[in-house]
Amino acid sequence: MASTFYKNKWVWITGASSGIGRALAEELSKQGAFLILSARNEASLKMVAENCKLAKEVIILPLDLANSNQLNAAYDQIKIKQIAVDILINNGGMSQRGLVRNTGIDIHRRLLEVNYFGSVELTTLVLPGMIERKKGHIVGVSSIVGQFGFPLRSSYSASKHALKGFLETLYLEESKNGIDVSIVYPGRINTEISKHALDENGNPTAKMDEGLANGMDVNECAKKIIKGIEKKKVEIFVGKRELLLLFIRRFTPAIFFKIAKNIKPV
Repeated sequence: MASTFYKNKWVWITGASSGIGRALAEELSKQGAFLILSARNEASLKMVAENCKLAKEVIILPLDLANSNQLNAAYDQIKIKQIAVDILINNGGMSQRGLVRNTGIDIHRRLLEVNYFGSVELTTLVLPGMIERKKGHIVGVSSIVGQFGFPLRSSYSASKHALKGFLETLYLEESKNGIDVSIVYPGRINTEISKHALDENGNPTAKMDEGLANGMDVNECAKKIIKGIEKKKVEIFVGKRELLLLFIRRFTPAIFFKIAKNIKPV
């Protein structure tokens, strides 16, 4: 029997214009959710909305996660419509490809603003309403490198570590008040995130990582995430063989560092 968990629930997804966010939106539309889709590219959001016709309703709210004014304006629109957000999926973000020694501080700040502070601010905007209703679910899409460092991804890894720390703390503080929290750790998923990753000069690399090209299908990834949220898992790991690195890092760190230094990072 098909699940009715998401039926008639309001789900707000950031980074919904492509990749995992788009796949989540399209899958949730099939499960009868009300959707709020956010990203910077309004034209792409409209295309995603066209593919979500099975959703109860779709609202498009373009925003830049690094722009606090836009985040607050988007939330104000939600309040005006008297929408109670049931599930917030903080999926929006960007990646990076560059050596630490060649990466300027402005790029480090940009990654933290988008991947960490944007998600934190949006979470703190919807959280009071959830606490008042004594129900709600905050989801953060981290990364496998939110569990360990990896070459060429210093700022990306750092931002995902920060998100992990924030969300784990939120869970420990608010679970007693009816707030569920899930942290998603995708491994190599077949999306174009690497093409938009910032290089050492702050420009998109426009290159597809070989590892991502051979990664898990994004629609399969979305289904696993959705199932994990439904089960209210605090940690959701999604990927292929690369997830083995998590166990190697935990139980045999010396072996992990030896392997990680020799893995082709793109």
